[in-house]
Amino acid sequence: MPVTTRTVRPQDGDTRLDRWFHRHYPMLTQGALQKMLRTGQIRVDGKRAEASTRLLAGQQVRVPPMPAAPAPRAEPKPVDAREAAALERLVLYRDDSVIALDKPQGMPVQGGPGIAKHLDGMLDALRFGAEDRPRLVHRLDRDTTGVLLLARTPAAASRLAAAFRGRDAEKTYWAVVVGRPHPLEGRIDMALGRQRGAGGERTVPSDAKDAARAVTLYRVLDSAQKRAALLELTPLTGRTHQLRVHCAAALGCPILGDGKYGGAAAHPEGFGDRTLHLHARALRIPHPEGGVLELAAPLPPHMKETFAFLGFDRPRTPPCRRVR
Repeated sequence: MPVTTRTVRPQDGDTRLDRWFHRHYPMLTQGALQKMLRTGQIRVDGKRAEASTRLLAGQQVRVPPMPAAPAPRAEPKPVDAREAAALERLVLYRDDSVIALDKPQGMPVQGGPGIAKHLDGMLDALRFGAEDRPRLVHRLDRDTTGVLLLARTPAAASRLAAAFRGRDAEKTYWAVVVGRPHPLEGRIDMALGRQRGAGGERTVPSDAKDAARAVTLYRVLDSAQKRAALLELTPLTGRTHQLRVHCAAALGCPILGDGKYGGAAAHPEGFGDRTLHLHARALRIPHPEGGVLELAAPLPPHMKETFAFLGFDRPRTPPCRRVR
C-alpha cells in the first residue's frame, strides 16, 4: 500500500488521531501507530502530530503504508425485519447527530456471559440510511428503563462522551422505593467499592482509600403513607449501581423489585410485580451541534401499573426537543 493522504470527513471531526486510525485501519496495532507518529510518518496538514491530536473536518492526514489486513471477521447476523421495526418504535428523538431510545425492561445494552442478544449487536437496524453505525455513549442496566442516547457519527460520539465525563449531562431517574425516606429530600454522599462474592460482583458502601465517591440528590415526589414512595433521583457521579445502593444502604428504602441490593425487603407482600422499578426519566445534555438536547421517556408498563395500584399521579411526559 503506497503513502496516501486522506481528508477528515465532517462526521470524523473532533476525533483523536489515534482513534481515527484505529477506526479506519483496524489492523494497525497501538505500538505500530506510536512508532509511525514518533518517526513522523504520520502527519496532519504536513505537520507532526501526537496520538491525542484532535482532528478537524477538512484536515489532511498523511497515511503511510499500512500492514496487511487480517482475515475478515464474520459479519454480525442481520437484524430481522420484525426486530428492526420493534427497535424503530423505541425511538424518542432522531436527528443527524443523535438517536434517543426508550429502552424497555429486560433488554441488555451490551453482551456478556450468557447474553446472546443485546442492543449493541442490533444497532445496524437504526442507521436510517446513514453511513456510520450508531454507537452507545452511555449505559443502562438490563432492567432499568428509559432514555438511552446513541451517537450517529464519530464526532457526535466524541462530544457526547466528553459531556458525560465532564458531568455536563443532567440525568433524572424515577424510582419506586419500599418505605418513605426521612427527610423527604436531601443529598447522599456515600463512597462505593466493588466486592466479589458467590453471586458475582456487587457494589457496596466502602470507606477504603480506593473507594469511589458517589453523590446522589433525592426528592420524594409522592408516597403511599409509609408503604412506598416515588423518588426523583439525580446522580452527580456515575458509579455502577449507584442509585440502587444509595437507596438501599443510605436511605434504608430499597428500590421495589431490586432483590440484588434490597433482598427480601425489596419484594414486600401485596405487590405483584417483582420487576426493578428504576426508570431513566429524563436527560438534558449539550447537543453535539450546539444548543441543548432535552429528552424524556414515558413510564414503562410495569411502573404504570404500580402507580395506579399505589394511587400515584402520572405526570405528563414532556416532548423531546433540541433547544437552540
